[in-house]
Amino acid sequence: MLSAGACKGLLQALAEQFAAETGADLDAQFGAVGAMRAELESGVPCDVVILTAAMIAELAEEGVVLGESIVPLGSVPTGIAVRDGDDPPAVDSEAALKQALLAASALYVPDTSRSTAGLHVAHMLRELGIAEAVSARLFEYPNGAAAMRALAESDDAGAIGCTQVTEIKYTQGVRLVAPLPAAFALSTVYAMAVCREAPEPELARALSDLLTSRVAEDLRRDGGFELLNDTEET
Repeated sequence: MLSAGACKGLLQALAEQFAAETGADLDAQFGAVGAMRAELESGVPCDVVILTAAMIAELAEEGVVLGESIVPLGSVPTGIAVRDGDDPPAVDSEAALKQALLAASALYVPDTSRSTAGLHVAHMLRELGIAEAVSARLFEYPNGAAAMRALAESDDAGAIGCTQVTEIKYTQGVRLVAPLPAAFALSTVYAMAVCREAPEPELARALSDLLTSRVAEDLRRDGGFELLNDTEET
């Protein structure tokens, strides 16, 4: 499996049940969506891929994944994190967010050229007019999970992280302050699909069934996903 880092916590939570039901282990690689797509298109053997819904749709059009196998997993907002024990800054408005970012001792973010959240962070800093002011304190990592681990392990009092809420919630040592304020809100829909050349298509479909089960619904909500049917109901 090749998967966006935003879905790592969910898949780790389901790995034991998947093994019990199928006798197979989940062999998953996680990373920025751009990097995972590049891996897939380079010919890396893969049964299941989880990327943004937009990327999955493109791969279906290209015949790389089976269109009928596409399953949306939910929408993940982008948020602000701090280390456990650090005081959370106010980030509930554009002005408050700008002040928090300028005051932060360091900013821990995912790859600003290939990850969904990282690209958004770069755009946000430019729109706020502070990209140059914070550049020396901006630390990029291959994906949001790596950025949050680095934040958790850092000695930077007053440091801030920004990535997708799911990556914040499954990383020990950091905590979610809040999603980004409305002016910069970003919620990304993720979806999974079975690869057309999947070596183990039956196991791939078993994983799809598990990811859409009632147990997985609860795990998705608890992990920071906003389920699309919940949005429709409200």
